[in-house]
Amino acid sequence: MSRLLTNILIATLLGILMISCKQKEKNPNILFIAVDDLRPELGCYGNPVVISPNLDELASEGLLFTNHFVQVPTCGASRLCLLSGMRPSKPSHLLNQAIEVELSDKPEGELPESFIHQLKRNGYYTVGIGKISHSADGLIYGYTDKTSSKRELPYSWEELVFNADKWGTGWNAFFGYADGENRQSLKKQVKPYESAEVDDEGYVDGLTANLAIAKLRELKDKDKPFFLGVGFFKPHLPFNAPKKYWDLYETEDIPLSESPFIPDSVNLASLHNSGELNGYYLTDEKISLSNPASDEYARKLRHAYYACVSYVDAQIGKVLSELKNLGLEKNTIVVVWGDHGWHLGDQLTWGKHTVFDKALRSTLIVKTPDTDQSGKTVETLVETVDIYPTLLQLCNVENPVNNDGESFTSLLLNPEIEKDEVAYSYFRKGISVRTNRYRLTKYFRDEIPVIELYDYLEDPFETKNLASDKPAIVKELMLVLEKGNTGLFNSEN
Repeated sequence: MSRLLTNILIATLLGILMISCKQKEKNPNILFIAVDDLRPELGCYGNPVVISPNLDELASEGLLFTNHFVQVPTCGASRLCLLSGMRPSKPSHLLNQAIEVELSDKPEGELPESFIHQLKRNGYYTVGIGKISHSADGLIYGYTDKTSSKRELPYSWEELVFNADKWGTGWNAFFGYADGENRQSLKKQVKPYESAEVDDEGYVDGLTANLAIAKLRELKDKDKPFFLGVGFFKPHLPFNAPKKYWDLYETEDIPLSESPFIPDSVNLASLHNSGELNGYYLTDEKISLSNPASDEYARKLRHAYYACVSYVDAQIGKVLSELKNLGLEKNTIVVVWGDHGWHLGDQLTWGKHTVFDKALRSTLIVKTPDTDQSGKTVETLVETVDIYPTLLQLCNVENPVNNDGESFTSLLLNPEIEKDEVAYSYFRKGISVRTNRYRLTKYFRDEIPVIELYDYLEDPFETKNLASDKPAIVKELMLVLEKGNTGLFNSEN
């Protein structure tokens, strides 16, 4: 071989090696999928009725977190905790407008407004589609107002995109029906469910999936890592989905709640009268704690919820399939996160807004490249505030914030590590701490009892408050609970 050919070969091999090294050094991309009101009601979580093949497949390839708990059981406040990595410490942090109040009108400071902002500051190209913060499209305006250009997160996004199509605005699309009307335009004279003969794009989540697919194709060719946040609306009310997803189920086969009654030794102030559901004025039955849903209507509503889960599962499947088709999964972290749970008749309640497990436990699935997770489950408790430091650590990005959350990267490497963790949650004038076995809640209110204790070994469906039966456990856990007392319910607040 001539010296010239030898030099060419050496140069070529060095070039290939340098490219390979650069590829390995490139920080991983992130595909972050937020799903509204998605309790862990999926096949991969052991539900034999729900049809969720795409999320089940993702769980079989990644890690399924069986004990993920949110800090606040309402959309905007839960998302503030996600974005900031901080627990709520004042009443405004419990509002759906929490992000707007805390972040939207502030000048850009030394500390990032969110972990997405920190990724952007460190070379990530950040794109938001749909509901990642509280607003349906990331912009600030009222439900019945015209859209605006003011961002909820002023500094986090390189791009913020959304397709409101026939509904005109993000909020109209969020509460949209197949004919282009919405809850607002019809002055709430609507049913809380709809089964229409439309394709996936007949409701907005189908359009969001298409946007995400198109954006992945663009991001593939960028010379920097990306964060793509995709926020799907369903199964949030109204429970509207194409008829083909309703047809996956027979209403009479839908099981009722395992705990369709008010727990023993609990004040009604711990629950609510399903006001969000009753805000759809054509609901078949007006439901309250004193007027429970009939079995027939309970099954219909649960059927509607399951249809929406199957619909959004199909949209997520399209996005994940494109990620694979583009070869991006080899260097992309995938996270599917539910912003909280939802009572489906549990404790006679329909909706979120309690500090019971059904409202606080939500879906979390994480798949990281270059680790053999192979469908393992993580039983250790994790909190939504833990996601912030975890993602920054996985992306080799410095975290300048002293978060309340703790990184769970060790669990990604070894899911079988047993860690004695707890999860704190806040709502209805109460602080709640969850351990592997117990939940202790302390309410700052006049209505008694103000202490509730549930033992999930003896009572997995929270049917009885055991606080008076187990005073020693209450005393022990009260010390743990106080560690999570951020001063939220102090009188001066």
